[in-house]
Amino acid sequence: MMDPDYDLFATIVDEGGMAAAGRRLNISPAMVSKRLVRLEDRLGTRLIHRTTRRLALTPAGERLHEDLRDILAALDEAERRVSGTSAEAAGTLRVTAPTSFGRMHVAPWLERFLDAHPKVRMRIDLSDDYADLLATRADLAIRITADPGPGLSAHRLATNRRVLCAAPAYLQRFGTPESVADLRRHRLLAADGQLPWRLSGPAGSIAVEGVSHVRTNSSEMVRELAMAGVGIALRSLWDVSDALERGDIRQIMPDHEGSADVGLYAVHLPQSNPPLAITAFVDFLIQLYAPSPPWERSTIAPPEKQL
Repeated sequence: MMDPDYDLFATIVDEGGMAAAGRRLNISPAMVSKRLVRLEDRLGTRLIHRTTRRLALTPAGERLHEDLRDILAALDEAERRVSGTSAEAAGTLRVTAPTSFGRMHVAPWLERFLDAHPKVRMRIDLSDDYADLLATRADLAIRITADPGPGLSAHRLATNRRVLCAAPAYLQRFGTPESVADLRRHRLLAADGQLPWRLSGPAGSIAVEGVSHVRTNSSEMVRELAMAGVGIALRSLWDVSDALERGDIRQIMPDHEGSADVGLYAVHLPQSNPPLAITAFVDFLIQLYAPSPPWERSTIAPPEKQL
């Protein structure tokens, strides 16, 4: 059995606060605080910064928490080997994902995962902001990026194809750009931080500078503006494939797409024995999106296959 004060510390981190940890362990917040201070005094270092708004791990606390997770996973595996019981995913799994992607391509499938793993409890946080795994206490993050981040275990789930698109009404009013030079003269739509666009085309990689015709911090707003005929957007196929099939928007300049370096990843902190809930969910996502994700449509062929 692990030292109960170590177990208390791990519970504070997992639950995100002393009051929540006390409820889980059935002890008072005052006793939680007292035992945490006792552990810090024994180790000779502060493990958690206490503020009125939130708790934050110190560097020493981060190292200890990472080590404790490995120890707990190893103890769980040892008990299973001794008892002969089969491995089963269990416990709370905290996942963070981009807002639109989580709503469109994670939420519809969660019932299937939870039915297969009834002992797993899930918390899903959706945000378009970069989610630091330690700061948010997330077990796993779904990221759409060219670089999933240093020092992380990253599992590439799919390539994130992005196409230039606009509504028929916009193209009828302003014309269809045929080149990058034409494109720069049009009304571009992008969320904050998404310009310049980096496109891959017949001449290689090229950057498209510009200012969004409407300023917004929401990628979902960009999609809706494009569908309403406000301008041209560079959107992921997972976001607009249905609209493309319906004809609500059209792909333009099909020989130019967003950089193929951008992919869809599941990332988590490196551990020698990750909790089974993490590995089970990663395997579940891989099965969902591989070998070809559901938003890839035959009507939107890769550039080299288009006529």
